[in-house]
Amino acid sequence: MLQKLSINMNRLFGRSKPKGPGPNLGDCISNVDSRADSIEKKVGALDKELLKYKDQMKKMREGPAKNSVKQKALRVLKQKKMYEGQLENLRTQSFNMEQTNYTTQMLKDTKTTVDAMKVGVKEMKKEFKNINIDTVEDLQDELGDMMEDANEIQEVMGKQYGMPDLDEDELEAELDALGDDLLLDDDTSFLDDAVAAPSIPTSEPGGETAKTQDGVLLDEFGLPQIPAK
Repeated sequence: MLQKLSINMNRLFGRSKPKGPGPNLGDCISNVDSRADSIEKKVGALDKELLKYKDQMKKMREGPAKNSVKQKALRVLKQKKMYEGQLENLRTQSFNMEQTNYTTQMLKDTKTTVDAMKVGVKEMKKEFKNINIDTVEDLQDELGDMMEDANEIQEVMGKQYGMPDLDEDELEAELDALGDDLLLDDDTSFLDDAVAAPSIPTSEPGGETAKTQDGVLLDEFGLPQIPAK
């Protein structure tokens, strides 16, 4: 019975249309910006028209013709002022909606972040249940003991055998003396006493009395002459 009544009511008054999605703030901003851009173009066109009338008035003398141009310029100026007021209103609306949209999106992002943090806390609590702090401490103590044992083993393996028992003072004295010996090995002053090699002869042997560049007389074999006693 109720179903038949509902069908009859729908025939008389028609079915209600399903509600569509609510207004989108982003679409509203786009529409307002589009209207503002259109008005801004009109303001630009009126500016050009005003400049044209102004140039005409500069070239005209006072009289009815100039007054007629002046009236046209005043009319255009009034239109410009009206459009500028509308433009400022639309820009303010767009700005307010953008701020609202930004704040709304920021709140959504914050909620998403908080939800993600809640899930993270739950996961952390779940994982903490699988960890025993006493077990972790025992494990750390065991690792520390093993590291100490390993170091002791390395010290034992690094011991030297068959080394003579020497006095530390004697070793230090020998080390100091070894440094002096090394300095003496680097001394090359003995080379200063070496005999300089004879100069190269300036003439061939067997010729005229040969002399070196230093003036030493040479024999027929090119050797320095021994002065007669």
